[in-house]
Amino acid sequence: MKGVSDKDAQNYKKIKGNKNDVKKPPQVLHISKKNTYSKKEEVLNDNQNPSKEIKTELQEIKPQIIDPPLNKDKESYSKNINFENVSYEALSKPLNLQTEDQDFIIERKVDEFDFDENAFLEALNENEPIGDTGETIKGKVIAIESDGLYIDISGKAPGFMPKKECGLGVITNFKEKFPIGLEMEVLVIKEQNADGMVTVSARALILRQSWEKVARSAKNGELIKVTINGFNRGGLTCDVDGLRGFIPRSQLEDGQDYQSFVSKNLKVAFLEVNPETRKLVLSEKKALLVSKFADLRLGQLIEGEVLAIKPYGFFVDLGGASGLLHQSSLTNGSIRNLREIFVEGEVIKALITEIDLERGRISLNTALLENSPGELIIDKEKIMIEASERSLKTKALFDKKDLEK
Repeated sequence: MKGVSDKDAQNYKKIKGNKNDVKKPPQVLHISKKNTYSKKEEVLNDNQNPSKEIKTELQEIKPQIIDPPLNKDKESYSKNINFENVSYEALSKPLNLQTEDQDFIIERKVDEFDFDENAFLEALNENEPIGDTGETIKGKVIAIESDGLYIDISGKAPGFMPKKECGLGVITNFKEKFPIGLEMEVLVIKEQNADGMVTVSARALILRQSWEKVARSAKNGELIKVTINGFNRGGLTCDVDGLRGFIPRSQLEDGQDYQSFVSKNLKVAFLEVNPETRKLVLSEKKALLVSKFADLRLGQLIEGEVLAIKPYGFFVDLGGASGLLHQSSLTNGSIRNLREIFVEGEVIKALITEIDLERGRISLNTALLENSPGELIIDKEKIMIEASERSLKTKALFDKKDLEK
């Protein structure tokens, strides 16, 4: 190099150091401010040799080597980092809150808000629903429109009843049938809208009451008279308290010319009543059977012919109706085969223990006629001959059942 003596070149080499020293991994150095300032002052001094001073300074300063901390000491190590040699750009970076194990809790108090408890409760009362769907409420007609009625139901807003929901069938004299001030009971069919108004129906309430009435009649095995108002391929249709009833052709005594029954009255019984599916099935045959049941009573001794033998018992013809003599009610003894007791076509005597009008069933019993367990198996003829006398002994038992009902 030009302008540099051999002596200075040798000193420059010493300062630069060996190549092996450069490849060593970087280490954290702690250099005090005092040594740094002295280094700067020596460099600015023109009377001294810069290379010599730097050489001397490097010999005097002993760097402190800090080994990387163990996992257990990472937290304490991060708190003791010396930021003297950290640049301004590094310090100006935002903190990463995800690395901090601190919980920031923001607590608010009711006093910080403008809260009026009375106003809050008043708002709740104003917006309280008048009635849920399916609820029955009472009201008074307050206005009549071309498309329906407005009914005061003591709520935030009146209830509205569309014209088609005012009753069953077509209403001709609308204003005459629903005068102002008329009190009526209605059913909520739609909950309140944004204005607080609910939709109500008198028709839906009538139909609900009709289903309830029909269900009670079916359970009690009652018979009703209906007027046939139509027919289709399957059978006849009729009206039952505003409900559409159906009579299958198979449930008619004479289903050949079933179309001729239109506009005629028939006495029928209930076969199926299902409000959820709106299914109402009636039967003329069952009505005739139930009519025969009317002459029967619990504890009555009847005589009939064995129609069929099933694994669970015998079906006995009672003159148009059939009764079931179940194997559990046959005898108090043990039996191996039902055919050892009775055979098809045999005439037998038995007691009536149950009459189910709803399902059209009659339950029979012969075990109550035995004086000892298994007597029916040993001496069946004797029991059949003495059946009338033996049935008198069971009268008190059935009288007790009648009182319990």
